[in-house]
Amino acid sequence: MTQYDNIQGRRVVGNISLSLDGRVSGPGGEYDMSWIVPHALSDGARDHMIRVTGAATTVLLGRRNYEGFGSFWPAVAKDEDADPRDRAFARWLDETEKIVFSSTLTDAPWQNSRLAGTGPAEEVERLRKQTGGDVIVLASGSVIKALLEADALDRLSITLCPEVAGGGARLFEDGLPATHWSLTDLTTTESGAICLLYDRLRQG
Repeated sequence: MTQYDNIQGRRVVGNISLSLDGRVSGPGGEYDMSWIVPHALSDGARDHMIRVTGAATTVLLGRRNYEGFGSFWPAVAKDEDADPRDRAFARWLDETEKIVFSSTLTDAPWQNSRLAGTGPAEEVERLRKQTGGDVIVLASGSVIKALLEADALDRLSITLCPEVAGGGARLFEDGLPATHWSLTDLTTTESGAICLLYDRLRQG
């Protein structure tokens, strides 16, 4: 049996950066991402992002990343001086379907985006029944956590950064269901980060 034998419909991928102490943000709160930036801007991290997102046709985002990405990436798509990989990612993100999970937003003005009408697990169940490429969660820890709790992720893309954040939100909390994963790919970046791809192993 391969890791894909029991996947029904579209593959669901969670993509996120973690510190060595398992944090998705720093002690300064949900916007404390300074320890990630040097590793996200490396050539290896850029190549990894293009590789991971290449098969995806739907993006899932939490409110913070939707607002942050929306204020940054559309301009990069038009910036002729930007790294070509950043421009390619920006154009892809601009054109791709984006579904936003938020209890406070009342509209989603970025093109090709909409607010989710249900929780992440329910939305993924609906998306699996539709045609399309991968469904990918981009850096939204709350959405990835919800999908881990529902055992609804098929792939985890983790960029492990050589930093100890010393505080902040964790991705893996007590109470998640026990699951088994297979290492599919591993690359290292010039900043010392490790880009890991794990596929969910399910019994038939």
